[in-house]
Amino acid sequence: MKFEKKRANAKQEIPTASMPDIVFMLLLFFMVSTTLREVDVYVKYQLPEAKSIEKIENKRLVSYIWVGNDGRIQLNDAIVKVDEIQPLMYKKRVSLPNVIVSLRIDKNSEMGLVTDIQQELRKADARRINYSTLLKQ
Repeated sequence: MKFEKKRANAKQEIPTASMPDIVFMLLLFFMVSTTLREVDVYVKYQLPEAKSIEKIENKRLVSYIWVGNDGRIQLNDAIVKVDEIQPLMYKKRVSLPNVIVSLRIDKNSEMGLVTDIQQELRKADARRINYSTLLKQ
């Protein structure tokens, strides 16, 4: 007498019933964790070049100040004057103590204006300053 093994006729398919749930959770995760550009730049500037540069790892700690080729200064979404920098940056530093101020200054700007901005940042006790440049080719 011969014994035969019975084979199951079950199909080996991947269950896709929960696929929409997984896709929705991934979409929600990426929407929550992605940061979008928060500021529109209103000043025209051209960054100077440097022989070596270093990238900032945590961009959430960075507050940008743009100085245009016409001497206009932008902080956040507003065009400001030099004497308005100190109170705004002091509020930012109090709310975010490890803030890094990144100066994006046009390469043809006057050094007196840059010095005035530095003095206002000192008054606000914002002493972590970064100067943005392009890598020289």
